[in-house]
Amino acid sequence: MVIKLQKRLGDLLLEENILTPDCLSAALHRQFETGGKLGQTLIEMNFLSEFQLLNFLSRQMNLPFVDLRRTQIDPNAVTLLPEAHARRFRALVIAFSGNTVRVAMSDPADLSAQESIFNLLHAFNVELLVAAEKPLIEAFDRYYRRTSEIASFAERLQAEQGLNGVGLFGENLDAQTEEMTIVKLINSLFEDAVQIRASDIHIEPDSDVLRIRQRVDGILHETLLKERAIAAALLLRLKLMSGMDISEKRLPQDGRFEINVRGTAIDVRVSTLPVQYGESVVMRLLNQSAGVRALDDVGMDPVMLERFRQLLLRPHGLLLVTGPTGSGKTTTLYGALNELNVPAKKILTVEDPVEYRLPRINQVQISNKIGLTFSSTLRTFLRQDPDIILVGEMRDLETVEIGLRAALTGHLVLSTLHTNNAIDSALRLIDMSAPGYLVASSVRAVLAQRLIRCLCPDCKIPYETKKEEKVWLSVITPELAFHDFYEGRGCQRCNFTGYSGRIGVFELLEITPDLMDALRVNDTDLFSQRAFLQPGYEPLIHRAVEYAKQGQTSLSEVLKLSEASVGG
Repeated sequence: MVIKLQKRLGDLLLEENILTPDCLSAALHRQFETGGKLGQTLIEMNFLSEFQLLNFLSRQMNLPFVDLRRTQIDPNAVTLLPEAHARRFRALVIAFSGNTVRVAMSDPADLSAQESIFNLLHAFNVELLVAAEKPLIEAFDRYYRRTSEIASFAERLQAEQGLNGVGLFGENLDAQTEEMTIVKLINSLFEDAVQIRASDIHIEPDSDVLRIRQRVDGILHETLLKERAIAAALLLRLKLMSGMDISEKRLPQDGRFEINVRGTAIDVRVSTLPVQYGESVVMRLLNQSAGVRALDDVGMDPVMLERFRQLLLRPHGLLLVTGPTGSGKTTTLYGALNELNVPAKKILTVEDPVEYRLPRINQVQISNKIGLTFSSTLRTFLRQDPDIILVGEMRDLETVEIGLRAALTGHLVLSTLHTNNAIDSALRLIDMSAPGYLVASSVRAVLAQRLIRCLCPDCKIPYETKKEEKVWLSVITPELAFHDFYEGRGCQRCNFTGYSGRIGVFELLEITPDLMDALRVNDTDLFSQRAFLQPGYEPLIHRAVEYAKQGQTSLSEVLKLSEASVGG
């Protein structure tokens, strides 16, 4: 039975002295102009918060309020209401018992939505609850996964291959029904990945299963498909989309394509690798619609960010951003380029691959097949009258030397290195046989970074520090051994991992005259000693411990960083 408010929402809010007549009049006027709902209009005009409105509706309609982030949700119950209707009516079935289902709604005053839900769930007794909209949408993305849909398409594709007489190597893939099924399967794979914010999709054929893994916040999550035989057909389709050689199965290949997922443009970088049971595929997903992240959003603390910006304003010199694969180096560099990208500056980049396309910036994608390498492109760059040069990675001595000389001759050069920390980066250039005097004269600063997982705010709890952890903490700072820390218990919101999202950890080392002196004479020990004494220099591990003290991450994440940052 549809549950109604006894009076109009605006009148009830006036009676309860929650709104003034002037506020209600202004909201009604805005509602008339926009055609929106009164409740949402009141929230948008800051006349009351969503929490105030929902609690008010809960009392007036005698409906329980539920915090979905702290509520156990039954995945089997969720499927009773199709996703399209759930998203349209902002409603989620969170539990069922016998013949009764519990349905959380963000707008229980919407009688039309109520009536539709009762009709869709006519076989059950419906018990309505009130829930905030944001956790509701998060729950949609979490529970309306494409896992069963992917399995269904995989099963159908394997059946169609059998009917069409298609072998494991994907011959005769021109049957219309099979073509449609594989397209649907790939679309489902990408929709599921985007929904859970995955950065990569791994497709790995095994002896008797096809393994699908998605990397979320740096951690891989696995789904197994028993339809091992579809691997070749799936790979063939992805190779065609990526512009690869479909006849080549013995050598690794790279490619890329763009796909639109729910109105979001996704740039997909594809890499294949021959393995024991076929070819493994890794696809990196880049959200082109999101654009380049601003430097303010990469996670640097304000003091360090200001120092980094001052370095970017220098007319020449080499700025290195270092860290392992997946540490966010490219995000930081593109953020820097975005700030430097003005009409008065000529900017050239050489990358492998070009991840984001930026206006006004001349970007070159290297191709070793035709001899378009980092070093050959850099030599040409110097004849293109650039002000700023970005080198995707310092991979070899020739590239390093050209980059250093460009920085020495009036160009601002930005580049990356795969090293553990800022101190190791300058020394790594010398290890690559770059002359110490050239490194000393050219390198202006090194920014090292990592990404660590953030504790889920909905399920973090106090953590009892172990004895060995207290010993380790006391080495950094004695009082840390007695500080309070947190861990993630795991909940619905974080998929029971205890973590949600990641945050950047940075260290910035500016090359001062005394550090230059150490580099000129190739004295690596002296360089390391003096680096730790530089004012403003804070090792990565110290910054990470600060995040743990603030309850933003766990000691477990800090210890992982410590193990990976030898010398930090």
